[in-house]
Amino acid sequence: MKTYMASAQTVQREWFIVDATDMALGRLATQVAAVLRGKNKPIFTPNCDCGDYVIVINADKIKLTGKKWNQKIYYHHSDYNGGLTATVAKDQMKRFPTRMVEDAIKGMLPRTKLGDQCFRHLYVYAGSDYAQKAQQPKELKVIK
Repeated sequence: MKTYMASAQTVQREWFIVDATDMALGRLATQVAAVLRGKNKPIFTPNCDCGDYVIVINADKIKLTGKKWNQKIYYHHSDYNGGLTATVAKDQMKRFPTRMVEDAIKGMLPRTKLGDQCFRHLYVYAGSDYAQKAQQPKELKVIK
């Protein structure tokens, strides 16, 4: 038997939508990252982008467990001396409601060109309105 290797021409991509209301951030991110990478498909090939498109709506209504709203810190550096900025998750959500979900999912993808390519298939919206309605996305069942 020969091993099947998927290529960019043979991959059939689908569109999925996930409602992030009252979902734990880490559980949501792991399952969305697996779909973006294509690990839920039987044709998964490690060196090929065979993942699907994912739309995450209501990203501003995610849930963090414990005291993470006040203790989880996001760091950003401006590349200047002393340019390190620390932001608490509560303030990060106020300023950039979609960035926490994007950062969590991006951290679970490979740190290569392939991971960047998979990340471009992710669309995150703070509200329930999204621009990709013409693609008729299917609902992705995510375990809470």
